Amino acid sequence: MPTAKKEKHVFWFDDGRRPNAADALEAKYKDITVHRLAFDGPQADNWGAMSVSQAYCITSARHEVPDEYKAHAALIERCPDLLAVSTTGAGYDTVDVPACTAAGVLVVNQTGSNADAVSEHAVAMMLSLTKKIPQTDRSLRTERGVSRETFKGWNANGRTLGIIGFGNVGTRVARICGLGLQMRVLAYDPYVSKEKIEAGGATKVDLATLLKEARFISVHCPLTDETRDMIAGPQLAAMPAGGYVITTARGGIVSEGALEAALKSGHIAGAGLDVWVEEPPPLTHPLLKLDNVIASYHTAGVTYDSRIAMAEWNGQQVAGILKGERPPRLVNPEVWDKYVPRFERVFGFRPAMK
Repeated sequence: MPTAKKEKHVFWFDDGRRPNAADALEAKYKDITVHRLAFDGPQADNWGAMSVSQAYCITSARHEVPDEYKAHAALIERCPDLLAVSTTGAGYDTVDVPACTAAGVLVVNQTGSNADAVSEHAVAMMLSLTKKIPQTDRSLRTERGVSRETFKGWNANGRTLGIIGFGNVGTRVARICGLGLQMRVLAYDPYVSKEKIEAGGATKVDLATLLKEARFISVHCPLTDETRDMIAGPQLAAMPAGGYVITTARGGIVSEGALEAALKSGHIAGAGLDVWVEEPPPLTHPLLKLDNVIASYHTAGVTYDSRIAMAEWNGQQVAGILKGERPPRLVNPEVWDKYVPRFERVFGFRPAMK
């Protein structure tokens, strides 16, 4: 017979976010013990708390988590009762999903919690690029005698936007640009049906068609082996001359070297980059030297509103898992059959099947 284990434990490493999952759990779920840890804290204390916990609330940003504390096979092996890893946002770069699946550990995210913030950031970058707002701002602060014609841009209204990845963020960008700017919206996402894309106000096309026809491209897909360097030299060359590239997804989907070359040649008129291969990029990064690049610190999703939503969604989902509920944002649903007996061993009852 399974041994009942009624004490619920969750660990979280302080990533500087306020509010956060630990705050949300402590505020609403008094039956859960939350271990607030520090990456530079005593290892014995950290592992002592981790080894008795059933859930790990982890940041989505890979550069913010030391390798030792990423959710990989070695960590799982040292945490025998670990049932779930819950990421802060939509991404799960800090989690080895296959290792979790093999071990019977759920992986969940908070996809959609910061979608409004990210979509607004992407559109803001697009409009700032085409209107040359950063360039005119810098010029007005530092020089005089410059003709206004130097900063002549283009209207976005009525032009073609290509969205790569039609999930929570991509659909919002389509709505803002399609309804608000009367843009023609194309979408490439092999995992979303034609009907769903059309219901979201876009036309489903293959990547080659999107690249050929879109004046603006906005990237919103996850970073995987399939999408790494998806937009490189040949893809950028296939775009119309004078096109714009915006990415608020993950560094590594758009090749930074290829983008630099396309911007320097003038084939690509401008780029908005919120995400980087190395975050933050070094001050010597060549893309930071280009006047037609808008750069931000992976801050597209960082708003007061999204921080509140991410914390609350995270807390609700983790608390539900520990009560035996099936989570709403399960990244690896194929883990379920292996997870159920592990949950029963830890808590003494079977989780809900739906």
